[in-house]
Amino acid sequence: MAGGVYIDDTGVKHYEARVTSFVLVTCMVAATGGLIFGYDLGISGGVTSMEEFLKLFFPSVYKNQKNETGHENNWCKFDSQLLTLFTSSLYLAALVASFFASVMTRKFGRRLSMLFGGFIFFLGAIINGAARNIEMLIIGRVLLGVGVGFANQSVPVYLSEMAPAKLR
Repeated sequence: MAGGVYIDDTGVKHYEARVTSFVLVTCMVAATGGLIFGYDLGISGGVTSMEEFLKLFFPSVYKNQKNETGHENNWCKFDSQLLTLFTSSLYLAALVASFFASVMTRKFGRRLSMLFGGFIFFLGAIINGAARNIEMLIIGRVLLGVGVGFANQSVPVYLSEMAPAKLR
């Protein structure tokens, strides 16, 4: 015998949501929260393989990358704890920041959390662009990670709240 439930919705008020320009712009702006993470992945992957970058910030990696004959040595090419710290600092900072972002999002709202994350990411990008030493690079990466952590925590919830109910 099959079971089931009947729900009478005659007294329920249905919200007729429309896709307005405000909804579209809000969703596009909020979607940049995911874009910043992907953009950073692409940029950092490309930059860490550039010879000029390695010569300036990671000379030991550059030296290990080239052998005595001047040809590339593909064995343990990026064997450097400092380069690993540079790469992973974003992810560690994003992990820690997402816990703080959760509290901030609940207390101050999703929009403020997204704006704060975007501002911190912007500061990190400026510091990375102006970096003259490895310390500046890592500080910039940590700030990028904080921005990514805030964005990844608040953007999905904000998008689901802003999208019209019939399009969720």
